Amino acid sequence: MIDAVATDSSSTPSNEKPRRVRRTRMTGAERRQQLLEIGRTLFAAKGFEGTSVEEIAAKAGVSKPVVYEHFGGKEGLYAVVVDREMRRLLDMVTSSLTAGHPRELCEQAAFALLDYIEEYTDGFRILVRDSPIPQSTGTFASLISDIATQVEDILGREFKSRGFDPKLAPLYAQALVGMVALTGQWWLDVRRPKKAEVAAHLVNLAWHGLDGLEAKPHLIGRRKA
Repeated sequence: MIDAVATDSSSTPSNEKPRRVRRTRMTGAERRQQLLEIGRTLFAAKGFEGTSVEEIAAKAGVSKPVVYEHFGGKEGLYAVVVDREMRRLLDMVTSSLTAGHPRELCEQAAFALLDYIEEYTDGFRILVRDSPIPQSTGTFASLISDIATQVEDILGREFKSRGFDPKLAPLYAQALVGMVALTGQWWLDVRRPKKAEVAAHLVNLAWHGLDGLEAKPHLIGRRKA
C-alpha cells in the first residue's frame, strides 16, 4: 500500500521531471504500535498532563484524527500504555517465582521488580505516577496488590508449615511487596548500590527481620547479578 508519493530532485537534471519516491504505508497494527511507543516515551518524560495529542501526532508524522481513530484520544492511549506495563511487570514477577526455598523465592521476586525497573524504566516511571484517568485499567497500588496475591499463597504455605496463622499471610504479603516496590521507586533514580546488592539487602530485612539482620547479607540462589 502507498502512503504518499514524494519527489526527489537532488540528482535530477533541470530539464527532467523530478523522480517520484514511493513510501510504504504502515498497516493499522504498525501505526497503533508506533503511537503506543511514542506515547509511552512522552508520558514517561512529561506525564499525562504535560503530553498533548498534537505532540504525539507530530512525532508520529500523522494528523490528530489518526490518534483519535486508534485510541479515541489521549486518555485511551494512556490507558492502553498503563495496562501493557502492568501486565508486563506482573508477568515478570509471576514467572520468576520458580524456586522451592522461600528465601530464594523472595530473591527472585526482588530481582524481577528490579529487572523491570532497569529494562523498562519508562514503563515504571508511568506506573508510579498517580493515574489521572478514573476509567484506566489500574494503578500502581492495584498492581502491587495483584503481585502480593501471588506471594500470599507462598507465605500461607510457609506459615502453616511453621505453625503460624496462615490467615496473616495477606498482611505479610502486602508488607513485603510494598517494601520492595517502594525501594524500587527510590532505586529508579539513584541506581546505587548495584541491583544484586539491593536485592540482597531487601531479602535480608524480609527474611531475618530487624532483630536477626546479617551484617553482610548474601544471596543463596544461583543468580548473583
